[in-house]
Amino acid sequence: MEVIIAVVWALAVVLVIGPLAEAQPQGSGQPSVPAQEIAEVEQQVDNTEAKAIAGAPFLLSGSPERVPALGKVLFFDKNLSVNRNEACAFCHMPQTGYQGALETINLKGVAQPGSVRTRFSLRKPPSAAYAVYSPPLIYADKPGEAKCTHCFIGGNFWDLRATGLRLQNATAMQAQGSPLNPTEMANPDPACVVRRISERPYRPLFESIWGPRSFAITWPDNVDAICSRPNNTPDSAIGSEVPGPESTPAVVALEPEDRARVQSTFDQMARSIAAFEKSPEVSPFSSKFDAFLAGNANLTPAERRGYGLFTGKANCDDCHVPTGQRPLFTDNSTSNLGVPRNPELAYYKETAADEFGYVANPVGDAFVDLGVGNFLRSPENADKAWKTVAAEFDGRFRVPTLRNVDKRPRDDFVKAYGHNGYFKSLKEVVHFYNTRDVLPRCAPGARGEKVSCWPAPEVPQNLSKSCCNLGLSDSDEDDLVAFLKTLTDGYVGN
Repeated sequence: MEVIIAVVWALAVVLVIGPLAEAQPQGSGQPSVPAQEIAEVEQQVDNTEAKAIAGAPFLLSGSPERVPALGKVLFFDKNLSVNRNEACAFCHMPQTGYQGALETINLKGVAQPGSVRTRFSLRKPPSAAYAVYSPPLIYADKPGEAKCTHCFIGGNFWDLRATGLRLQNATAMQAQGSPLNPTEMANPDPACVVRRISERPYRPLFESIWGPRSFAITWPDNVDAICSRPNNTPDSAIGSEVPGPESTPAVVALEPEDRARVQSTFDQMARSIAAFEKSPEVSPFSSKFDAFLAGNANLTPAERRGYGLFTGKANCDDCHVPTGQRPLFTDNSTSNLGVPRNPELAYYKETAADEFGYVANPVGDAFVDLGVGNFLRSPENADKAWKTVAAEFDGRFRVPTLRNVDKRPRDDFVKAYGHNGYFKSLKEVVHFYNTRDVLPRCAPGARGEKVSCWPAPEVPQNLSKSCCNLGLSDSDEDDLVAFLKTLTDGYVGN
C-alpha cells in the first residue's frame, strides 16, 4: 500500500501539481499558487486518506464508527474528482477549521482552484465543521415557528441551496454538490462518482455498511471515457457552486434500474460524509469556551470583556447565539451585512471559454452575487411559494458558525472571512460590524480602506439593522477578537 501511494503521489506532483502554478485564468488577478503550497495540502490529503483506509479493516462489525470512517475516506479521496486531483478536503482542511488552507488564495481570490485547475468558483469555501447541525430548510412565516418571521432557517451552502429536504439532511445534500460542480470536482454525472468509488480499495467497507448491491450496476463500455471529461454544463442563473437537478444531465447511458442504483449509492455516499462531519473529529466542541462553560477553564480579562460585549453592546448574539450547553454560534438564518464586493475574485474574469468550452461567468464584472435571492429564483428551488419572496432575500447569505473562526496552522497564517473573502482578519470583520454606518464611503483600493472608510455594499438592499454603528472603541474591538479566539477547537487546559 505504501509503495502504491508513493507512486501515485509522485505522478500527482508531476502531472497535476506542477502545471497548477501556471494554470490561472488570464488577466484574472488570481495569484499563481506556488506548487509547493499545493503540494503540501495534497500530501496532507493523501496521507490522511491512506491512514483512514489502513484503519478500516480494524473497525468492529456493527460499530457506530464505521459510517463516519467511511465518510472520512470519501471526504479525503481526490480520485472522486474528474481529474483525480481534488478531494472534498482540498477546500476544507482540518488545520483551518475545515476551510481553505491555501494562504495565497486566501490573500486574494479566496475561491480554491477546481479539479480543472483554471476554474474557480464564486465564493469562499464555507466551513464543513458544525454545518451538520443546520436543519433542513424551512420558511418560517408563522408566529412562534422561529425567532423570526418571514425568514429562512436551515439549509447549507452560503445561499441555502443544499436544502436537505429530499434526504432530510442538509449536510448530505451539500456533500452531493461539490462532486458535480463544474468549478470544483467537476464530475459530469453522479454515475461517475459512483463508478470511481466502486474502483477504490475501500469498496468492501462501503458494501459492508450499505449492502453488497451498492455497485451492482451494468456500466457501458464508454463510461470511463465519459467520466474523464469535466462537467461543462453552465451553472444555473444563480451563479452557484453546483448545478441543480434541472441543469445536470445524465450523460452516462444507464438502464432505469441502474440509474436508480446510482442515485441510491450517491445518497449513501453523501450520508456517510455527513456522518463524518458530525463526528468528534470534525465537530468536537473542544474549544476553550466549551471548557469555560464546563467549569474547566477561566477566561482572561480581555476574553471576559469580549464575551460581555458579544452578548451586550456589540449585539453579536442576535445571530450568533451563544446559549446552550454546546452553542453553535449561529441561528442558521440569513443576513445581508453589506459586505463590499471583492474585486480579487477570479470569477469576475472567467468570461471566455476554457479548453473544454466552459464559460463560468458570461457577464464578467457586471455580475452581482444576490445570494439567497438568486437561489430562490433558480430552477434549483422547487418551491414556487418561495420564489415569490426572492427579492426580500437579495444580498442575504447564511449566518455561519463562529466556531473555529480563528483556527489556523500558525499564528501569522492569513484566513479570509465573509462569503466572498473580502475581509482578511478578525479585526477587519469586527471593525466593519462596528463602523459600517459610521465611516465614509470610499472606492475599492482607496487609502484608508478597511480602516477609516468602507466601499459601498455589493448589494444595498435588505441590509441588516442589527449592526453597524456600535460605538465600540478600538480596545473593545480587540477584546471581541480575543473572545472569538476562544472558540478554536483543540484547547488543552493548564
